[in-house]
Amino acid sequence: MSAVDWLLAGPRGRRLLLEYALLAEEDSDVDAEDSFRAAALLASYRLDVDQGAGVVMFGPGAEEARRTVVTADDVADRLSRVPLPEVTAGVLRSVLAAAVDHAMYWQPPSGEDILAATASVRGELERIAEHLASSPHAQWWSTGLAAADQWIVEWVDTDRQFRRDPAATPTTAETLRRYGVRTAKEEERAASERPADPAAAFSGEWWSVPPTRSSTRSLFDGTPAELSFVEDGMGWQRAVSRRMRVPGGVRVYEIDGAQAWAQLCREFTVEVTAQKRHDWYSTTGRAGRWVIPDWPRVAEHYDGIHLTVCGYLASAGTAVSLDDDTSSVIAGWAPDETYWLTDVAAAGDGDEAQVWVCDTDGEHPQWAVERPR
Repeated sequence: MSAVDWLLAGPRGRRLLLEYALLAEEDSDVDAEDSFRAAALLASYRLDVDQGAGVVMFGPGAEEARRTVVTADDVADRLSRVPLPEVTAGVLRSVLAAAVDHAMYWQPPSGEDILAATASVRGELERIAEHLASSPHAQWWSTGLAAADQWIVEWVDTDRQFRRDPAATPTTAETLRRYGVRTAKEEERAASERPADPAAAFSGEWWSVPPTRSSTRSLFDGTPAELSFVEDGMGWQRAVSRRMRVPGGVRVYEIDGAQAWAQLCREFTVEVTAQKRHDWYSTTGRAGRWVIPDWPRVAEHYDGIHLTVCGYLASAGTAVSLDDDTSSVIAGWAPDETYWLTDVAAAGDGDEAQVWVCDTDGEHPQWAVERPR
């Protein structure tokens, strides 16, 4: 797969391209009513309504807008005229953050995601994919674990963070053991108590991440990537980061796309059909058997699992096929995130911790180290 193919293959990659087009058009002199943004908004609204999403449009001009029909071909036509400015590291972070923030795996795809997957719009998004893929600021998206530059982020009250008793924290092995027992019990309970119809209105734990610590590299401005890239974020505005010490020879499995995830699931399989089927049917439209990696068993072979940005953009939120009957979903992960399955990688001491605060006054949230008052 080329970098362009990675960007076009999955819903998160296509959403990133859509977000870039919206951002790029802001600097043009196109009239608002003739803009790509206006067309995309109306077309996405109609797609949301068609699937019963309960989206409401209100305010001046809302009634006329609700009656206006804008097709995917109309959107593609306006998209073809959006100028593509020079790509910057800041813009790429903003559009990647937006694509991650709009990932919701407990409901059907949004109108914007459906729109981006249509043939005509996807065809025009290819021009944007080529533009972004050629940028030097996007080259790290396909790289593996940056072992010398790993940071763990915790969205906790800073007082609790510094007072935490390390002795009270279970080992990673114990955490995984408890998780394995809990997952097996939950599957048994869900099979007996939840409806077998995947379309039934039911929801549970939709994510497929290990229950362990994770880390990411730092971005161009020194901020840990996890501060900006969070699926299902809770609007946190304070965080603490610490460096992760990763020794040489660490065993890391790289997920650079659907095939790598499928292979991991084939080698270390745990059944989660009963507990995942409703959420994953909603987001993928697929009914059938579902599995995830058996993380306690994976830990016997690997210290960490790293998801590349390209792997995330191409595969997150899709039904990753293992065979004709079985699939899985990469859900709850952040791009460039590494989950640690052993204690071989250790967080730095408390005096290395940095407190971050998020400034939400501008159009795009900005993280900065908290300054002493």
